[in-house]
Amino acid sequence: MEKKFTPLSGYLFLLIEIIILAFIVFGFLRGMIVTAVVLVPVFILIAIGFTVVDPNHSCVMILFGAYKGTVKTNGFYWVNPFFVRKRISLRARNFDSETIKVNDKLGNPIMIGLVLVWRVEDTYKAAFGVDEYEHFVVVQSEAALRMLAGMYPYDNIEDENAKITLRDGGEMVNEQLENEIRERLEIAGIHVIEARINYIAYAQEIAQAMLKRQQATAIVAARFKIVEGAVSMVEMALDELSKKQIVELDEEKKATMVSNLMVVLCGDKEAQPVVNTGSLYQ
Repeated sequence: MEKKFTPLSGYLFLLIEIIILAFIVFGFLRGMIVTAVVLVPVFILIAIGFTVVDPNHSCVMILFGAYKGTVKTNGFYWVNPFFVRKRISLRARNFDSETIKVNDKLGNPIMIGLVLVWRVEDTYKAAFGVDEYEHFVVVQSEAALRMLAGMYPYDNIEDENAKITLRDGGEMVNEQLENEIRERLEIAGIHVIEARINYIAYAQEIAQAMLKRQQATAIVAARFKIVEGAVSMVEMALDELSKKQIVELDEEKKATMVSNLMVVLCGDKEAQPVVNTGSLYQ
């Protein structure tokens, strides 16, 4: 568990260093060689103990394999010169993953990528919980993305009952991805600020086929709406003609009128009118 370490002021020991340096110079000048020689290693040891902690950085203190604490307050300090100091950045960082090929719930190959915003929260776990916590973030984030992709279909073209898809899931999918990454990175003391899918598409080998399938589905849906509207319009036309008694139509004439109206309303191209100068049946 992370604990706070309170170092000594670096400015105080800097003053001591200046005084020792003055004695060393004075000793050599006055022939006090023994005193000067003894003070040299003291001067070097004190100099080794100086450390600087920058803003949004930390310094983990280790003494002969034992964790002594972490300095998170920025400043100029002096610590035991035998401390091993491991510096860890506390800044927020971006991880923009490369697009990786995975299979969705239905087995379709897709290309997917994520963007992750994270920072170190527990320096003890980051330093001692895992090897190379930065590499750990990359590997575990991609593993979580692969797992999420296998839980949902890319879209609901093949699975019409799918309530959540990778393409349309939006915040729900991103929230689940964020929770999964957060659980995986907790062991390394990493705080996940945000995680979301930033790229998703069918893999190249099936992209063209899926595009045609989507187009066909859109055309069928559009045709369905057109036919549904045409039937309503024909029904309304027949009702209005009957109510206002504009013309009397028997069943054969109604069938002919319905056929003509359906062709006009449902055709891809504009209808070409034909002027009939004879009777209705010529």
